[in-house]
Amino acid sequence: MSNEQEQFPVDVVYALPQQQKVVHIMVTPGTTFIEAVRQSNICAFFPEIELETVKLGVFSRIAKHDEVLQPGQRVEIYRPLIADPKDVRRKRAEKAKDEGRASKVTGGRVS
Repeated sequence: MSNEQEQFPVDVVYALPQQQKVVHIMVTPGTTFIEAVRQSNICAFFPEIELETVKLGVFSRIAKHDEVLQPGQRVEIYRPLIADPKDVRRKRAEKAKDEGRASKVTGGRVS
């Protein structure tokens, strides 16, 4: 009975553009992020998740697979980026300059 009292709740979260899944599990102290993902069995819903290489986090902060969970945390499973956000912003700025919507010198808006 004392083992049950030591457990604490953790959410394992994965989201796609059109769908998200939150799995609520109970873990024991000392459980790592990757162990919680395995325990949640979320890969049954999303077989594209590769446990060996998947990026994990907690509240938008990257977490190591072997990092130990603390009460009140949740495990976030991150998808790979389709495009580098810096490249996207740079291309958008270049396009605005070419179209005359931005100053070619400062990059700011044309008055």
